Amino acid sequence: MREDEVLAQLTTPLAAPAFPRGPYRFTDREYLNITYRTDPAALSALVPEPLVVDEPLVRFEVMRMPDVTGLGDYTESGQVAMVRHGDEAGEFTLGMYVDSLPAIASGREVAAYPKKLGKPRLYTDSDTLVGTLDYGSIQVALATMGYKHRTLDEAQARAELTAPTFMLKIVPGYDGRPRICELARSRISDVTIKGAWTGPARLHLVAHALAPLADLPVLEIVSASHLLTDLTLGRAAAVHDYLA
Repeated sequence: MREDEVLAQLTTPLAAPAFPRGPYRFTDREYLNITYRTDPAALSALVPEPLVVDEPLVRFEVMRMPDVTGLGDYTESGQVAMVRHGDEAGEFTLGMYVDSLPAIASGREVAAYPKKLGKPRLYTDSDTLVGTLDYGSIQVALATMGYKHRTLDEAQARAELTAPTFMLKIVPGYDGRPRICELARSRISDVTIKGAWTGPARLHLVAHALAPLADLPVLEIVSASHLLTDLTLGRAAAVHDYLA
């Protein structure tokens, strides 16, 4: 393989890349989102400068993705913090747990999403929407919400889906020091809201050394949403270079 052909590749292995080139289109992507108030000091310790935490709000989310171009069918779960970058309000992705290797590899390598292997699940149990996250054999999160109790305003649902997302991209060099250390920004686009609901919700987190969601304790449930949508995941771009 010639050098120019190597440079044209997105990832390895060369004969069977770990993931295809994006952008990725999601059809019938389903969310369970629970936003809660947490301990301010604990949250501030996890959010890197130059991001600012004005209010200690965290969202736990489970996303069922049955139809993703190039990536197939998978589920993911994670925590995001409500932050501000300059004058722009957005979200900082604290951690994500995914049951798909292509989704993990593409999210980490290309877009800086902090993805790890996990076993999330989103399903309906009688009259309850249920989201769970297992790390290994241990359940570390259980989210419940009344199933489609009230319709959620579409503008509110759209704002929740399209808020700017910030991620920390760290790529070490061969000497172990960062070769890339950047704050990246991404944003979802081409959104079609197929359904949006809200209702009573609860969230239970279990302490775990390697899936430390419970380090941000649930002090008060602020809001909950159940969303069904089609969307495109936008490309990430650097907004701050820690090595400059």
